[in-house]
Amino acid sequence: MSRQRFSLPRVRASSETDLLKAAEVGGGLESSLIQLIHDHHQSSLRLQEQTEKAKRDAIRNGTRVADLLMDIVNGGVEESFINEKRIELEIRSFISTAMRYSKQTDQWLAATHAVNSALKEIGDFENWMKTMDYDCKSINAAIQNIYQS
Repeated sequence: MSRQRFSLPRVRASSETDLLKAAEVGGGLESSLIQLIHDHHQSSLRLQEQTEKAKRDAIRNGTRVADLLMDIVNGGVEESFINEKRIELEIRSFISTAMRYSKQTDQWLAATHAVNSALKEIGDFENWMKTMDYDCKSINAAIQNIYQS
């Protein structure tokens, strides 16, 4: 058996219209091949468009996820920062109150020390008065003894 060869004209097509013209020239087989090439080219373009769309969607979704994560992290950081400022204000307030109470306590200590000193002086004066009273009574008794004798 001998194989029969079909001789097809060689056509270089640079565009779809050139391919269609070549299909008219070459006949049925070439037309089928050109149709296959055309279909392949169309499906490649569709696939490329789908790939680009998926890529854009993935980038958009990735950006959205990153933004959401950043918002979550920033929210926590912001809340921590606000709490830190509140704590600092409370510490300043506490220090101010503690200083005021310390001064007031020092004043109370000074006042109680003065009262204690005054009580001691009163006690000393009372003791001096008793001593003076005893001395006066002794002198009075001595004078009466001298006068009666």
